[in-house]
This record gives sequence, C-alpha cells and structure tokens, in this order.
Amino acid sequence: MADVKAQWEKALSEKNCEKLLELFDDYIEGIEDEEKLREELKKLEEVVIECENPYDLAHEIAHVYAHLDDAESGIELYKRIAEKKKEDPEEYATALYYLADAYEHFGMPEKAIETYEELLKLEEDVLKNEREIALTLANIAVNYDEIGETEKAIELMERARDIFERLGDEKNHMISLLDLAHFRYELGDYDAAEALIKEVLGNPREDEIEINARLVEAEIFAGREEYGKAFRAIRDALLKAVNASDEIFGLVFDTLVDFIEGLFNESAYETIANNMESFAELFEDDTAYFFRAIAELARWKAGEDGAKERFDELYSRVENEDLRSILDEWKRPKPSLSLGL
Repeated sequence: MADVKAQWEKALSEKNCEKLLELFDDYIEGIEDEEKLREELKKLEEVVIECENPYDLAHEIAHVYAHLDDAESGIELYKRIAEKKKEDPEEYATALYYLADAYEHFGMPEKAIETYEELLKLEEDVLKNEREIALTLANIAVNYDEIGETEKAIELMERARDIFERLGDEKNHMISLLDLAHFRYELGDYDAAEALIKEVLGNPREDEIEINARLVEAEIFAGREEYGKAFRAIRDALLKAVNASDEIFGLVFDTLVDFIEGLFNESAYETIANNMESFAELFEDDTAYFFRAIAELARWKAGEDGAKERFDELYSRVENEDLRSILDEWKRPKPSLSLGL
C-alpha cells in the first residue's frame, strides 16, 4: 500500500490522469475511513477537471460517491467538467452527454431529459451533426418512457428512426425499431410492436440486436398470454447469447428466471412444467438439473404424485449456490393473509 500511495501522490502532483486511473482501484479501495476517502476524492476532483479526457476517472469517482449514498457529489463533478468545457461547443456537447448519462445512470430521468435537451439545442443550432441529433433524440425518448410519458417517447424515437434511416445508419436504425417496439408493447399495442420486431428480425443484424429483439418479442407474446411462444423467443435469445458477452448472457438468463417467477406467482404450473426441458437441453452442467428441478417443482405445486421426490433428487444435483437459492425461494409456500374470527 505504501508503494501505491507514493505512486498515487506522484501522479496527483503531476496531474497524470492516465496513471491515476490505473491506480484508482488499488489506492481508493485501501482507504477504510470515510472522511479520509472523501478528502482524497476532493483532491482528485481538482485534477480531474483539468484532464483532457476526464470522463473515465469521473465515472470511477461518481461510483464511489454513490457507494457512500452521495450520488449528488458525483453529479456535481460532471457539472464542473461541463462548465470547464463550455467555451468549446464540441467539448461542451461531450460533457453534456456524460452529465445526462450520469443523471440517467443514477435514477434521475427528469434531470437527464433537461440536460439532453440542452445538448440537442447545441447540436441543432451549432454543431449540426445529424447522427448525434438522432442519438440525443433517442436518449431523450428512453428517459420520457422511464417517467411514464410513453407517447412522447414514441414521437421522439420516430424522429430519431427517420434520421438513422436517411443516413443509412443500419445499426442505430434497428435499435430505434427495438425501442419503438418496446414502447408500443408498453401501451398494449401488441400488433404494432410485433410488426416492428418482424422488421428487425427480417434484416441483417448483430447478435446483440437479435437477442434484444427476441426479448421484446417474448414480452409481446407474454402480454397476449401466449406463454409457449414467449418461452421459445427467450430460448432463441439464450442460444444467441451463449456466444455473446457474459453480461448479455446474464441479462437473458435473468430475464428467463424473472419470467418463470412471474408464472409461479400466477400459479401457471402446467405452463412452466411443459417448457423447462427445452432449456435443460441447452446445458451440459448442473444448470440442466436446475431447469428440470423447476419443472418438477411446478408439478409438485400442482399436486402431482411423486413430483416432490423427483424435485428433491434433481435439487441434490444442483451444485451452483445461486441456482439453489432460486429454487429455495420458489419452493417456499406463498404467504397468505387470513382474518381470525
């Protein structure tokens, strides 16, 4: 730690932002006293606002503040950076983007919208970069949806989609269609949402876009209570996600688990039991036993003879503690309220 501290102090005095970023985790995680930690962060902030590219360090600092239940201090740092960049329109636009993104990340969508709208005005009046205008419109749309103004979100995303299509930006065009499909789904317009998903799936696309399209497709089918089709859509997403990043695979897997949990809560036991084998077949490790155990748990809850014993046998083969904990949670009886007379 002494060596790291010496390197940190040297980098701080030299305003060496790359070195500070490299040392950040080792040095900051070693500070246990909160008051001392805040002192170090304040010293670091004075250097960060002078960095040519301050955003990676600002991101790290903001997350430490959030861990201290003080996300506002992280936001203030992004505001200071934006103020510092104000004289250069392109630099200021970048700073506004990161400020808006921070608001969004820390759960302040109204502030994010306000900042993105300032950015949009700068892009439309000064920078006049159509692709950036479309990206900002899309970001504003997502945040309007977050606060429940989905009609406004659709209006803005339609504008973004038109620009992406005109520019031939196929990737962002497909992403805008995905967002529009999700917005339409939220409004209960399942036919329009499905048509948009079919347009995405009918075009050449990256795996990540297809994965997200399948997840929105699953939402649509679930909204219509076509649960078998919803499971098939999630299975298609999971198959694609095997070759994607761990983060994307985890997102799809968590979506599947949440969907199954929702069906358990609705006592849709037969639906669950009939769809688990198709997922078990995708795995060669104890995850296969996990899905087969879910099927038997559903049959057990439905009152089928022998299902409890089959569940116990499969449960014993699940070695992954996280998967076991999911099964433990689901096998508990639902709490019920009764009035004593």
